Amino acid sequence: MQLFILVTYILILYGISWYASKLIQKGKGGAVQYLLAGRNLPTVVVAAMLAGLAIGGASTVGVAEHAYKVGLSAGWYNAAWGTAGIIVGLFVADYFRRMEVNTIPEMMERMYGKQARMISVLAQLLIMMVITSLQYVAGGAVLTALMPSVFTFQTGMLVTAVLFVGITFIGGYWGAGLTNVVNVVVIYGGILAALRSSSEVFGGMESIAASLPAGGPWFDFFSGTGLAMITSWMVVMITQGFSVQAISQIAFAAKDGRAARHGYILGGLVILPAGFLCALFGIIAAAKFPNLEKAALALPTIMTNISPVVGGIFLAALWAAGISTAVGLLLGSSTLVMQDVWKRFFPNTVTEKNEVFLSRLTVLGFSAFTYFLALTSVGILKTITTALAITASFTLLIVANIFLPKYCKKEAGFWTVLASVLVWLAWTLFPQVRLVPHVVYLEWPVCLAVFVLAYRFGTEPADSIIRR
Repeated sequence: MQLFILVTYILILYGISWYASKLIQKGKGGAVQYLLAGRNLPTVVVAAMLAGLAIGGASTVGVAEHAYKVGLSAGWYNAAWGTAGIIVGLFVADYFRRMEVNTIPEMMERMYGKQARMISVLAQLLIMMVITSLQYVAGGAVLTALMPSVFTFQTGMLVTAVLFVGITFIGGYWGAGLTNVVNVVVIYGGILAALRSSSEVFGGMESIAASLPAGGPWFDFFSGTGLAMITSWMVVMITQGFSVQAISQIAFAAKDGRAARHGYILGGLVILPAGFLCALFGIIAAAKFPNLEKAALALPTIMTNISPVVGGIFLAALWAAGISTAVGLLLGSSTLVMQDVWKRFFPNTVTEKNEVFLSRLTVLGFSAFTYFLALTSVGILKTITTALAITASFTLLIVANIFLPKYCKKEAGFWTVLASVLVWLAWTLFPQVRLVPHVVYLEWPVCLAVFVLAYRFGTEPADSIIRR
């Protein structure tokens, strides 16, 4: 039953991607049509793209794993994501749409020069490779945990990769947007159905609460995770919300500034409750299965004790979470490679006729590379997710250029991004520098210091990216 539901779901997604490919053929604009949906996404699809990007494996399986130990406060991981979406929508989403750019590095060049663009490409690709590779790992883990008789970890990763790449390759950004509308509905439908079934199987929430280990912060919104960690999540998510290519590209692809602004706010609101709902699975597992060998088994264990139909729907929901994140990441990464590497260094190979073909080829190449990285470096990938903190430099440079342009010097672009990469490398390689709870608390003061020094000693004003 679970396999039947999963296969049906895959066929639906491929059907949507095929329909999206027809939209690409009808539209004009070459790579912009394929990689940015012709800059024509409506509010609902903008919101679905943002929500789909945010609600991934970490937001479902990962939150339940954390909640198995600390309770409801694990849900703040998603709440931080949702807060970031709302803040970006309120303050910069419409500006991003008005810039008429394709990538964050392109934006950096317009503001701070060619050197800033080149180092930005390297930093953004580093971030995107890490996150994209983790989606293959998460997809393989979900299929293996919930259908061990059908999938091994390796075959689960392979099937996951084929689906991710197929949707992206066929449907482009339109395919990603339309499938994410379906994915978000499936995610919430699966979560709610599984919660109801779990409650019925285990005797209701009162019985579950009575079975929990005494004295735990199970239903406290703050004490389990702690304000320090919750604050770290907020700082990291809000920081990356302004400047990760896959997130900003959603605004670049909106049909206008209004659609971008309202889509981000709506998407943020959709994201907010997902983490707290998934945290309930961890609490149920802590009550009924208190001696699990690994906390990561909390959600899979719950799934094996509910009806096969609901379990199949929830399996599709968990996989949808990974798919919705991966397709946005693949297209964001491929846009970086196409616009900032291929067109820049091999311009004579790109024509209006072959842009879409080369964009699809870029999707395949980047997908193969990140899949290989996921196969060979799973342990390393888990240690470098702190790379998201590098976005502190981009956020500072972009926000300052929008709201405080007179303080921006061109020299700030290259040196601030370089400083953020060096801080991350020091944090990763030398434990002695870890004097604060998270690397983002080092990134911001260092980037601010470099930005101020550039303002003090720089000689050339930065160009304003906004058409005022």
